[in-house]
Amino acid sequence: MKCVKKRELQKGNDMSKVRITKIPPFIDIHTKQDIQSDYKRRVCGYARVSTDSDEQFTSYEAQIDYYTRYIMSHDNWEFVRVYTDEGISGTSTKHRDGFNEMIADARSGKIDLIVTKNVSRFARNTLDSIATIRKLKEHNVEVFFEKENIYTFDGKGELLLTIMSSLAQEESRSISENVTWGHRKRMADGRFSLGYSRSLGYDKGADGSLVINEREAEVVRYIYHEFIAGRSMSYIAKRLTAQGIPTPGGCSVWQSTTIRSIILNEKYKGDALLQKSYTVDFLTKRVKMNEGEVAQYYIENRHPSIIPPDEWEQAQAELQRRSKAKHSYSCNDSLFSSRIICDDCGSFYGRKV
Repeated sequence: MKCVKKRELQKGNDMSKVRITKIPPFIDIHTKQDIQSDYKRRVCGYARVSTDSDEQFTSYEAQIDYYTRYIMSHDNWEFVRVYTDEGISGTSTKHRDGFNEMIADARSGKIDLIVTKNVSRFARNTLDSIATIRKLKEHNVEVFFEKENIYTFDGKGELLLTIMSSLAQEESRSISENVTWGHRKRMADGRFSLGYSRSLGYDKGADGSLVINEREAEVVRYIYHEFIAGRSMSYIAKRLTAQGIPTPGGCSVWQSTTIRSIILNEKYKGDALLQKSYTVDFLTKRVKMNEGEVAQYYIENRHPSIIPPDEWEQAQAELQRRSKAKHSYSCNDSLFSSRIICDDCGSFYGRKV
C-alpha cells in the first residue's frame, strides 16, 4: 500500500483518542484485477448486419475493420478478435452463431470487455439484452456501447441499457409492422411472389409473371392423372423416385406429403390463395397456419394454368373421398381397389379369393 491516509477523531474530553486508518482498495471491484498492475484487459468487438445486401456488406466489412483498429489503438487493451453475424436479425439470439460463440468465450474467461457499435447491434430484444448483460457481469465481463457511451459496470449503466434496449425493440416492431403492411397491400392488389426454387412447374418470366416450365409441368400433370385414376400418393411418390425425377426442393426421394401439397396447390389451376400462414410475433418469428386470424386473398385467373380447373376440382373431390375412409388408402391392379366403402365401419372393401 503506497498511500495511507490517517486522521484522528476525538469525541468529548472524557474519551480516549480514536484513530481511523483508511486502507484504499487495490483490487478492481468489477474486473477483480490489481489496480496497480499493468494488466491489459482482453477486448473483443462485435459486428452484425441484418441483411445480405451489398450496402449492408460494406457496413459489415467497415465494422470489422473499425473495431480491429479501435481496440488495437488502446495501450491498456489486448485485442482478442471481432465476432460477427452477417444477414442475421437482432430480435433473437437463437440463430446468431457469432454472438453465441462470443458469449461462450466470455463466460469461459477469454474476454474481459466487449465493444460494440450500439445497443441495437447487440440485441433488439430487451429481455435478451438485459439477461445477457447480467450473465456477463457474473463472469466479470463488461460491455461498452460506443454510440450511447454506456459501460455496463457503471452504476447507471443497466438503467440506460434497459431504456435503449426498449427503444431498439420498439423500432424493430415498427419496422416489422411496416414490412407486414407492405406485403398485405401487395396481396390486396393481386400481387404475390412465388418461391421458385421450391416450386414445380413454373419459372419467373421477364416481367416477373409466372411462366409454365413444360418439362416440370409434365410431372405435375402426371401426378394429377395418376391420382385421379386411383393411384395412392405413396405409389406415385415411389414411381417418381424410381424414375429419378427430382422433387420441388431438389431431393431425389419423393414423399407422400410432397404429392399431397402439389394436389392441394390451387396455383396449378391458375388461381392463388394468399396469406395461408402468418408471423405470430416479430421477436420469435414464429409462423402459424392462418385459420381465420388474418385476412386472406383469393385471386382467380392470375396466371396460366397447368391443370384445367375441372380436373383440379376432381382431384380435390377424390382427396376428400379418400380422407373419409377409416383405413389407409391403397391401390393395386383391381378396378375396385379402395373404391367401395362400407357404410357401417367406413373401411374399404377388398378382393377375396
